[in-house]
Amino acid sequence: MRIKAPVFVLCLCPLFLLGWRALHNGLGANPIEFITHFTGDWTLQFLVITLAITPLRKLLGLPDLIQFRRMLGLFAFFYGSLHFLTYIWLDKFFDFSEIGKDVVKRPFITAGFLGFVLMVPLAITSTRGWIRRLGGARWQMLHRLVYVSAVAGVVHYYWLVKSDVRWPLAYAAAVGVLLLYRIVVKLRQSSNAGRRPAPQVVGSR
Repeated sequence: MRIKAPVFVLCLCPLFLLGWRALHNGLGANPIEFITHFTGDWTLQFLVITLAITPLRKLLGLPDLIQFRRMLGLFAFFYGSLHFLTYIWLDKFFDFSEIGKDVVKRPFITAGFLGFVLMVPLAITSTRGWIRRLGGARWQMLHRLVYVSAVAGVVHYYWLVKSDVRWPLAYAAAVGVLLLYRIVVKLRQSSNAGRRPAPQVVGSR
């Protein structure tokens, strides 16, 4: 639909802003740290927005919102990839031995690495072709990993900042509310399914 194009451009605005700041010496005294935090923030924001699509379309009665969920999820992976690339390239210069030590010894790196790794299969299987290959039920089960990825991202952020935890807690609250909504809906569906009368066989006595 036509509205997808402006939404796509809007999702690229953080990247344009980052490029503009880079061209105008606006990355601060530590550009690598700025880029790392900037891309990490936007990864979490797109994850939260993606998770909010289903509740919003149901609560607001806007079913067409579902058409943006895949795009927003892929942008979460895009900014997550930039975040990860900044770390392994600009920060570690592809020193995989050092990266491995970080993953093992530094908990916030471990959590962030887990969150990104879980996003990879979600991005790969986001196409309609993969939905057909996996089947609806298996595809939905796989894509519930997005909640685990979001939680890992929040933990990664919380352990990283250590002192000023206002933003990590804000993300934690958002993810918690969305996860709670998902659980409540699932429990209601299970409860309603259990209350349905068993189908009667015509002609049976």
